[in-house]
Amino acid sequence: MDDLIKLDNLPLRVEQVCDLVSAPENGAITTFTGTVRSSTGGRSVSGLDFEAYAPMAISEMKKIADYAREKWNLSAVAIHHRTGKLNIGEIAVIIAVAAPHRASTFEACQYCIDRLKETVPIWKKEYFSDGEVWVSAHP
Repeated sequence: MDDLIKLDNLPLRVEQVCDLVSAPENGAITTFTGTVRSSTGGRSVSGLDFEAYAPMAISEMKKIADYAREKWNLSAVAIHHRTGKLNIGEIAVIIAVAAPHRASTFEACQYCIDRLKETVPIWKKEYFSDGEVWVSAHP
């Protein structure tokens, strides 16, 4: 169960996260994969640096997963977020939710990423050709 929630600086792999929630009773696994994009707000981005307050971030990620599992009757929820420096195209976050049927997985997956951005203490620094800026993950 501890593998379902992860926060570290190692590269993330969608297949590995899906494998964590895969089970014979699950007919659906829905994923969200967030990658580093090359621009934001009309500015060219060269990379990102993620920092987190790990104990609280992991606790909040577990709360999100627990709530989603209960509300949508899911079999499993995995949330993995990367920290450290990431280049364009690298994966920053993966969420995988599994259930016997697909309908609940779509809504639950969206809830998880939206809530993660609202409550989990993760910050990113965006690097541009003309400078850098820290941005809260929270809207």
